[in-house]
Amino acid sequence: MLKVVHINTYDGNGGAGRACLRLNRGLIAAGIDSKVVVHYKFGKNPSILTFNTNIIQKAFTAATIIAERVLAKRELNPSKRTPFSFTWFGRSVIRHPDVKAADVIHLHWINHSFLNPAHLAELAKLNKPIVWTFHDSNAFTGGCHVRYTCDHFLRECGHCPLLKNPDANDVSRKIWAQKDNAYKQLNINVVAPSSWMLDSVLKSSLMHDKPAVQIPNTLETDIFRPMDKAEAKRKLGLPDDKFIFLTGFMPSRKDLHKGASYLMESLELLKTRLGAKADSVELVVFGNRDAKNVPEFPFTTKFLGTINDDEKLANCYAAADAFLIPSLEDNLPYTVMESLSCGTPVVAFTTGGIPNMVEHGYNGYLAEYRSSESFADGMDWVIHHPDRNTLQQQSRQTVMEKFSERVIAQKHLQLYKRVLGKTQEEGPHV
Repeated sequence: MLKVVHINTYDGNGGAGRACLRLNRGLIAAGIDSKVVVHYKFGKNPSILTFNTNIIQKAFTAATIIAERVLAKRELNPSKRTPFSFTWFGRSVIRHPDVKAADVIHLHWINHSFLNPAHLAELAKLNKPIVWTFHDSNAFTGGCHVRYTCDHFLRECGHCPLLKNPDANDVSRKIWAQKDNAYKQLNINVVAPSSWMLDSVLKSSLMHDKPAVQIPNTLETDIFRPMDKAEAKRKLGLPDDKFIFLTGFMPSRKDLHKGASYLMESLELLKTRLGAKADSVELVVFGNRDAKNVPEFPFTTKFLGTINDDEKLANCYAAADAFLIPSLEDNLPYTVMESLSCGTPVVAFTTGGIPNMVEHGYNGYLAEYRSSESFADGMDWVIHHPDRNTLQQQSRQTVMEKFSERVIAQKHLQLYKRVLGKTQEEGPHV
């Protein structure tokens, strides 16, 4: 039986962690011996393994994760709020029994004091093919996770706008060089969940010569499924006679990555357009901020806080008439896929991998990038859509055809067989 070990920093914490666990579930259902081993384990799921074998190791791991965040403040420009990972800390994983026994090593998100370039290069000693799913841009940059308009990843980084003291040989340039040295030693096969990510990989100075393929993430279509909308609204205490917009994590207006300011502006524009009919619209917000720390919305708003239960989250999507995601850069955001899987259309900017999921006019609306006016057009469009039932059916159909566990597991299985065949043909690395 084919043995695959998935390596990730956390056990389902964040989009990458969830993608890892969902793929693992799909592969197991397809008859693969698939296991997940993580750097730091938050939950108690016994099937998820960890590199920490005792409480002392776990405490040390937590300390290095915290230390990296604290020390990073000395290097980063405080006016920038873009995620950036350094390579000061790391750990070796090559002696773990499941890593040694695996036929294929599948990497996911490996930051936060986990697999720095030096420890990544150690994997070459195992002479196994490495599949690496890129959940953001960090693997092929000098440290940033989100690039926006920066094109330094096309060269050798340096002069990083996120650093306090950028110059030609700054920290980003040094990290780039560390990664370049590590990657030259490794048999890496890149998985890009979106066409946007694949295009970025093929253009990058670090990864352009590595084999890369586009395979989307997956999700539990049996959990994230359409439900009776009236019943779903009733469970959340929402009025059945109002149009419900749902949106996720609500950051401050200063958080560029999530586009909060554009959402606020577009909602204000929509209220003006609707006039007296604005009372027929209500907004629902879920995420890890409470009602005291969010802006004042122009519509009646219900705050649900953090939702850790997928069944409840699915109920939220099913209750909504449309999902709003104003993100300015995202690989293949799960909130979009989850919403569509529940039969709820999406309004989003045309950015990142979102167009791989949202087909304009078919299962949602793709607004012009960074245009609040266009985003408001999208909300207006879905409110006045003449056939919402068809829109909902097409949303669900998109996920079942392109992103279901069975479909994505088979695509990965084909990739694993291909990279194993190449390894056997090439023989052992010298």
